[in-house]
Amino acid sequence: MPGLFKQKLASDELVRVFAVGRFPSPVMIDMFALAGGFDGFWIDQEHAGLTYEQILVLATAARANAMDSFVRMAPTDYAKVTQNLEAGSGGVMAARIDSAEQAEQFVQWAKFAPRGSRGLNTSGRDADYTFKSAAQFAEDANRDHLVAIQIETTGALEDADEIAAIDGVDLLFVGPADLSQALGVIGQINHEKVWDGYQRVADACRNHGKHWGTVSPTPEFASRAIEMGCRMITLGSDVACLRRGIEETKNGHARHF
Repeated sequence: MPGLFKQKLASDELVRVFAVGRFPSPVMIDMFALAGGFDGFWIDQEHAGLTYEQILVLATAARANAMDSFVRMAPTDYAKVTQNLEAGSGGVMAARIDSAEQAEQFVQWAKFAPRGSRGLNTSGRDADYTFKSAAQFAEDANRDHLVAIQIETTGALEDADEIAAIDGVDLLFVGPADLSQALGVIGQINHEKVWDGYQRVADACRNHGKHWGTVSPTPEFASRAIEMGCRMITLGSDVACLRRGIEETKNGHARHF
């Protein structure tokens, strides 16, 4: 359901998501959906290198479960932005952004004229495979697709206010692991330097009427982020949930024999 995330954020609702990358199967999406409590997920193309066909299948599984989805990707190729949207995902998120100028370029890749310079082709899923006219397609896509910018480098953190001010940026998304690395406290995601970075992002979003999200490793981390204004919280990933399940299975049996 492309547009669901934007609708919920516009209503200031808390959006609960998970991440999928290493196990890009519709079964994985079905299992999260059957568990309940999730509004959708983001697809990690940046680290997992997923193909167009894999993203198409995941986006289809999202719609089948009344979920929204977006793709986290490297901001290196305008064509990849188009392909990820045409595969049917609900939006795109740029990883490793270093400046407001780079964020602006990414927005232009994701938007049709007059806001951007995205190539117009109605043969993809986001144009209902030519069932939409070009004009209707452009209007709907510019309105409904989520565009997010990750804040995980010192450059992006310094430009957080400028990035939040960009027309067409819907969400700033803090990557705590990379941010801790950039701030010289690698892996210490609860370090006050990292939380100071979160506060800077929260203030930038508040200044410009935008929302922000993050990844949460623990319930306590999630609670602190939500108290600061986070409205999209990532509660787990395919790999993390599988690992926890394996550990619970192993440890549970170990107590009996």
